[in-house]
Amino acid sequence: MNKLVVKPEFREWIEGLSKAYRSAQLKASVSVNTELIRFYFFLGEAIHKNKFQNEYGSSFFHLMSEELSRSLPGVKGLSPQNLRYAEKFFVLYSDDIKNFPQAVGELFSIPWGHHRTIIDKCKSFDEAFFYVRKTLNDNWSRSTLENHLASGLYQKKGAALTNFASLSPLPNGPLAQEITKDPYDFDFLAIRPEYDEKELKDALVSDIQRFLLELGSGFAFVGRETRMLVGESELYDDLLFYHTKLHCYVVVEVKTRKFQPSDLGQLSGYVAAVNHQQKTEGDGPTIGLLICKGKDEVLVKYCLENYSVPLGVSEYDLTHFIESEFKGSMPTIEEIEAGVKGNGKK
Repeated sequence: MNKLVVKPEFREWIEGLSKAYRSAQLKASVSVNTELIRFYFFLGEAIHKNKFQNEYGSSFFHLMSEELSRSLPGVKGLSPQNLRYAEKFFVLYSDDIKNFPQAVGELFSIPWGHHRTIIDKCKSFDEAFFYVRKTLNDNWSRSTLENHLASGLYQKKGAALTNFASLSPLPNGPLAQEITKDPYDFDFLAIRPEYDEKELKDALVSDIQRFLLELGSGFAFVGRETRMLVGESELYDDLLFYHTKLHCYVVVEVKTRKFQPSDLGQLSGYVAAVNHQQKTEGDGPTIGLLICKGKDEVLVKYCLENYSVPLGVSEYDLTHFIESEFKGSMPTIEEIEAGVKGNGKK
């Protein structure tokens, strides 16, 4: 790059930015991350609105980086790439953040590395701020954030077909909708292509930690096939959870086939039984969630109208499988236990 003549007014502009950095650095003793992100937002605004970018063209960010580094020796984060991110940061949020002044504190509270990841993947304020808020509220690491961005959580969040809006009153109705997804990604499972319903449930429980991550924050696993005595009948739900934010039980039923109207009748029975036998005075209404292989959305919507308990229907995606031969070569729990007992014989 040819040596450029640096004009005095450009140096004055750089010096002003350097003073702002030193001021932010002083405040950083109180809140390191908040003041640093606030400075990057200010820096992005200064870059976006300056008159020098047109004047120096493609050399602008390199020149600015050199001059800032000279003015602030030893300070990291002033590379040309980072300066470009600062401008993108300002552009992504500046038009909308003024309408949500209460969100400013949240925006400046997550690490810069998380912001850069969001900037790379999100094109709108709503999508980007969704991930900012989730990162802050759920304490996401950068790798967790990357996984949710890759899976398209923003598009799936709250997308289940439900009857929540028609139930009045349903405490925390909007939040209840928000805890749903459609579809759920089950590709974390180790399962053969010809799996049946029992194998799917076994796999979900075997990797319950990953399943809980896919369900989302707030879900706590209570148990599988919880026995409930109703009159002279015994009912066993598939999977029972408690949601710590909604303060209610969530019954999850899993089907390896397309939705059928009778599924909601079965699920509503489990929900009613949990309401009567496990729900306490401090709990909200139990929610039923059906996760199936496919669904006719119009049919689901019609069927949901007939129920007065909160129910939702979602699909799941499962495209990654293990070889059947490998699955068959692994010993079952029964075989392992038999082997242990056999080895113990004298």
